[in-house]
Amino acid sequence: MRGSEQDPGALFSYVSLESRVPKDHPLRAIKRMVEEILSKLSRDFNQMYSDMGRPSIPPEKLLRALLLQVFYSIRSERMLMEQLDYNMLFRWFVGLAIDEPVWHPTTFTQNRERLLEQDISRRFFQEVIDLARKDRLLSSEHFTIDGTFIEAWASQKSFKRKDQDDPPAGAGRNVNADYSGEKRSNTTHSSTTDPDARLMRKGGEGAKLVHHGHVLTENRNGLVVAAQVTHATGRSEIDIAPLLFKRRGTTRPGTIGADKGYDLKEFVHDARKAHLAPHVAQRKETHTAIDSRTTRHKSYRTSQRRRKIVEEFFGWMKTTGMLRKTRHRGTALVQWIFEFTAAAYNLVRLRNLMPQPTL
Repeated sequence: MRGSEQDPGALFSYVSLESRVPKDHPLRAIKRMVEEILSKLSRDFNQMYSDMGRPSIPPEKLLRALLLQVFYSIRSERMLMEQLDYNMLFRWFVGLAIDEPVWHPTTFTQNRERLLEQDISRRFFQEVIDLARKDRLLSSEHFTIDGTFIEAWASQKSFKRKDQDDPPAGAGRNVNADYSGEKRSNTTHSSTTDPDARLMRKGGEGAKLVHHGHVLTENRNGLVVAAQVTHATGRSEIDIAPLLFKRRGTTRPGTIGADKGYDLKEFVHDARKAHLAPHVAQRKETHTAIDSRTTRHKSYRTSQRRRKIVEEFFGWMKTTGMLRKTRHRGTALVQWIFEFTAAAYNLVRLRNLMPQPTL
């Protein structure tokens, strides 16, 4: 028998958002972890805001909304506010009542800039790491280091000579450009759109304007324990390594896995100085900084196998986290988003690693 269509409109609704979300929904476990982390950051939030003036967006709600933007690959703040307006799951996670108005996209962005100034991304990331360490999900001895290019939000046409502008080759704002026969380098040129971006080439791909993201992961569960964005240079991976070693959260001796790009004397020296055995893949050339004293151990082969788990973060970051090409400009802001994305990735992994309460 065919059912009859009725007007679903009603004056009142007596169903709460809490009851609308399934008991086994993946966001429930993540929200419990996020609430624990935000409670520890409450004192930091109090220092960020004045006791006078008009109330702003609560930083707790702002951070929850930014996590949703990463989890669900929402490419702009305007689309995030649109989703938050009608998506009951999003309202429940952020903490908005069903009839509470959402924020204007520009207001949301301005409040996010305040979090950038106070380095909240670093503190949030560290609280996620501390949560994993408390549950003994981190290795304190075995780590992997690697880096990846993040394409900048700037076109090739913005890469112009520092001493003068390139002559326009056509009419209109988006003029034609002909770079044939012209030597362009980061020494003589820079992007007018994002001056922090650098022109780099990787493998057989063409040169692109990029930032360089670096991570240190632990080898037990592949959690990111340190993340940093730098200018892309030929030596940035080696130069940033000592800083990442310091952020690993322990001074115990251990191992550090890496690919062939790290097979350099400087990296080996810095690793051993940090009490880390450099388990680096050897170059095919005769000259290598790694000898049989390192490669003969079984742990070396284990590190070479486990180091590839870092690629899971890079894959997730560039697809789900939408950082194949950043939507932001400047190293500072890209660093904020990169580190926050790493924290979101860790939360997803922790959801799967931690035992969940019985329903």
